[in-house]
Amino acid sequence: MSITGIDDTDRELIRVLQADGRTSYSQLSRVVGLSDAACRQRVMRLLDEGVIDVVAVTDPVKLGLGYQALLGVTVDGDTRKVAIELGSMKDAVYVVMTAGRFDLIVEVVCQDSDAFIEVSNAIRAIDGVNGAEAMPYLGITKQTYDWGVG
Repeated sequence: MSITGIDDTDRELIRVLQADGRTSYSQLSRVVGLSDAACRQRVMRLLDEGVIDVVAVTDPVKLGLGYQALLGVTVDGDTRKVAIELGSMKDAVYVVMTAGRFDLIVEVVCQDSDAFIEVSNAIRAIDGVNGAEAMPYLGITKQTYDWGVG
């Protein structure tokens, strides 16, 4: 076991589930060499401890959400308070506190550019937001979810 309580078997379970979150316990057991019940217990522990979440990843464009952008946000005052308010916005799908040029990075997914303008205006109107620089997506070259186990 490593210091975090995740051993090589857990890492292999995570690798397999990252490739296909619908993998059965029977299939997992063949990969890692444990019983179905032992695999289920390990996966449930990983879920319960918040190490993993098994979710469906969607393609926003195919769902009619054709406008995606990052916003670099600068804040005067309590960055955490602004981050929490941004996190409550439905179109803000990712909010990260950073150090450097921006205090926050916000990923926004909207139906179209008109919706993005509304979201951008709403973000700029939040108390404490000093500025927001938009970086619209022109294309996505790579998007993976297989980090953390290699």
